[in-house]
Amino acid sequence: MRKLTLFLFLFVCALNVSAQKSKPVSQAEMEKIYQEVKTPYKYGLVLVPNDEQHKMDCPTIFRKGRFWYMTYLIYSGRGYETWLAKSKDLLNWENLGKQMSFGDAGNWDDNQKAGYNALTDTKWNGNYKLSKFDGKYWMSYFGGKEKGYETEPLSIGMAYVKSNPWAAQEWTRLEKPVLTSADADVRWWENRNKLFKSSIIQDKQQLTGHQFVMYYNAVGDSLVNNKKTRWYERIGMAVSDDMVNWKRFQKNPVVHHPVGITGDGVIQQINNTWVMFYFGAFWEDRKGAFNRFAASNDLVNWTDWNGENLIQSSEKYDELYAHKSFVLKHKGIVYHFYCAVNKKDQRGIAVATSKDLGRSKVNFVNQ
Repeated sequence: MRKLTLFLFLFVCALNVSAQKSKPVSQAEMEKIYQEVKTPYKYGLVLVPNDEQHKMDCPTIFRKGRFWYMTYLIYSGRGYETWLAKSKDLLNWENLGKQMSFGDAGNWDDNQKAGYNALTDTKWNGNYKLSKFDGKYWMSYFGGKEKGYETEPLSIGMAYVKSNPWAAQEWTRLEKPVLTSADADVRWWENRNKLFKSSIIQDKQQLTGHQFVMYYNAVGDSLVNNKKTRWYERIGMAVSDDMVNWKRFQKNPVVHHPVGITGDGVIQQINNTWVMFYFGAFWEDRKGAFNRFAASNDLVNWTDWNGENLIQSSEKYDELYAHKSFVLKHKGIVYHFYCAVNKKDQRGIAVATSKDLGRSKVNFVNQ
């Protein structure tokens, strides 16, 4: 009888924990998060291409010692490559070189290698260091064999180095992609040959039942005779216990909207709440591209912010699009890095802050 009573007690406790995890984040908590992360002061551009033919995109920030590092993408007419930059103060950046370059060996990713550092410390106002797993530093990326701007098919791959991820060196890539739109378990929202940005965190509490969680956005729609929705992007999840073998988690995306793009989720943990910074574009109720956030208690069920955009177009250098977040807090100041696009379609990396730090002198070429 005692064993049965203990079993029932533990079972009820487990149900209560599960229910607690799945509770939506309250609107009061969402407002607190907004007040914590908002960055009303645009410092301006911090990195730009050297010419008008190349485009810079998708910053990912991490820290080593007294230096900050940024991986980012450079698009040429051929495709994406992954680059690295370095800074002492998060405002002044120096290019160091490439980490994933084009290839000509007939591989699945010869002409597209768009990389994002994995296992960055997610603690808000934390150390933002990269963690190792299995003796390696990891990077996920979307790759493809075709030349051009995001030419399909695009799949998600994994790359690694055993030391010095803060150096300009070529990363070793797994031979095959880990997620593709041709997989047997592909979901309806990702079945149109384009898997995009991925962000990988460690689930230390194993809220998902696995050690690692990947958030990624993709194009897809299996609805019959509904071609107009097939370019929409949505954010979903995959999980892994070894960084190599990944499986989809749930059938539906976790953050999405009826129309347009929901993509490029990046995770921070503010107190006990998980926050996903992401960008939206071409929605029903607002124009252009902009940065927003959602929040979760369990990494699976996300509450969307329904207030003002965190970042939107307002300056000449970002008047076409202001999107694709990486947000961090350091020494009491919030830095919101984003991709800024002007009306000439020049793309660079800009930052907005929670405190007025002045104005950048960096400009696009010929501006």
